[in-house]
Amino acid sequence: MFCIDVFKPNPVWAALPTGNRIKDPYEILRNALPIEQKDLRELQHKLEETSENLRGNRWSAVSKAASRSKFLLNNRKQKILARIPDSQKNEARLIISSLNETIDNLIEASNSQSKNTFLDLRRESLEQIESIEMLLIPNQFPYDIPNEFDDLPRLLGRANVIIETSKGNLSAIIDGYNAPLTSGAFIDLALKGFYEKLPIVRAEEFFVLQTGDPSGPDIGYINPETKEERKVPLEIRIPNQKEPIYNETFEEKGLYTETPILPFATLGTLGWAHSDNSVDDGSSQFFFFLYEAELNPAGRNLIDGRYSAFGYVIEGEDILNELDVNDQIISVKVISGQDKLQPHA
Repeated sequence: MFCIDVFKPNPVWAALPTGNRIKDPYEILRNALPIEQKDLRELQHKLEETSENLRGNRWSAVSKAASRSKFLLNNRKQKILARIPDSQKNEARLIISSLNETIDNLIEASNSQSKNTFLDLRRESLEQIESIEMLLIPNQFPYDIPNEFDDLPRLLGRANVIIETSKGNLSAIIDGYNAPLTSGAFIDLALKGFYEKLPIVRAEEFFVLQTGDPSGPDIGYINPETKEERKVPLEIRIPNQKEPIYNETFEEKGLYTETPILPFATLGTLGWAHSDNSVDDGSSQFFFFLYEAELNPAGRNLIDGRYSAFGYVIEGEDILNELDVNDQIISVKVISGQDKLQPHA
């Protein structure tokens, strides 16, 4: 069984700055989309940034942000549409029209200081913005995967899965845009039924739940053709770098203040396990990161940059706190996105 050993003393990592504070998996995934449209991103961020003001009941700032969002939408609409493929422009116009109405209602909710209504409408508006962003994603995968990994499966996009456990179901989004090989290995094994009835082999409160260790002497997936264990490299993508970093930790790269595009920053972050001796020997075992703000402040934990994150639990995350070594993964079902899986290059 692989162990996740990240608590060895390390003064350099312990001195990391506060860094990324985003703890909402939906927000992380929106910001991880491979698009470049600064006007739409500015509108998205303006709405996302209302969270802190809402927590402090600073309604004047919330109202100002809502009004600013309306201004941005009206004044940047043509620039946003200009980047949408012609075949999808009509769809984008319809979404923008609906978004315009949602923001009008958002402004009204902010003026009346109706917090629950505002949160519902903000979620709706951000979902509409994400729908537009999805139209901006190019048909061609945004970067090349190194040839040395040609024999590995890859997920060239995103997939939705239901992870059925003995305590209930979890819904997760697997992000192949930023971790194509890790995501590809996971989805490939899920489709093979590899994870069915596998036990939770490690359960540490406020840290991790680990599974994916097959019965018998093997500790990973054995390729039936080669009779060898399939190994998946450490794969981490950082902002402003087109391709992921492979088989090097942030510490080895000297990236002491960097935050990955897919950070371990929320309850139910999915991570790929590897041994203490090597970062390129992960095969099938994965873990759920049990984020606890006080113990693992975002941007300061010791898992970012040492393990590959490849997705997030978006529903049922409270179940994770109930699971232990007496429980098991009953199945992992791919609900959508399996068409984006390629068995190899």
